[in-house]
Amino acid sequence: MTLTTKDKILDTAERLFAEQGYDATSLRQIIAAAAVNLAAVHYHFHSKEELLDAVILRKVTPVNEERTALLDRFEREAGDSAPPVEQVLEAFIAPTFGARERSPQFVKLMGRVHAEGIMLRLMTEHFQPLLRRFLDAFQRALPDVDREELLWRIHFMVGAMAHTLRSRPEIHQAAGVKANFGADQISRSLIDFLAAGFRVSWGATSAPAPAGPSPSKTPAVLP
Repeated sequence: MTLTTKDKILDTAERLFAEQGYDATSLRQIIAAAAVNLAAVHYHFHSKEELLDAVILRKVTPVNEERTALLDRFEREAGDSAPPVEQVLEAFIAPTFGARERSPQFVKLMGRVHAEGIMLRLMTEHFQPLLRRFLDAFQRALPDVDREELLWRIHFMVGAMAHTLRSRPEIHQAAGVKANFGADQISRSLIDFLAAGFRVSWGATSAPAPAGPSPSKTPAVLP
């Protein structure tokens, strides 16, 4: 299948942004590697910033749609109750690990975006509805946790998830232990770990809230 000029630019930009970082990659490098002219880049994307947004949105949008669909399903199954925090975490995290299996280069790019401090702009401009949706779901699952504190816990969740997605298990290698978890097992371990953190109460003598059911047995991955 012959790629369109737009797709050639997107594919090349994704590769170079992932390999070199956003700041270190120039439009001149992208057009040279994609074998297109500068006018084509400006015609389709107008600027380097808008090109980065297009690169990210074409991969993140299906992941976010899968997240929303999975959360919708858990909420329907819960009926009048709120889904437990494990299921809210599963809805957010599991589709991302499915995306990693198909596009490790894109996950590397997202690691660069986090490291270069670009994620705040992306979340502010493109992901606010999704953030609010999951914040509300976490609030229903954990009504006794202050909303501002929930935002901190979501912040920690995103950091732990980003590190896990973009890093090899160096700690296993340093300890001389073979890391043989697949993506689904890693996702479930991360969900269990984060669920305990979301439930914990302030104060050394406070006990965590009761745990909910384990994540569903069917892995949630993108088609």
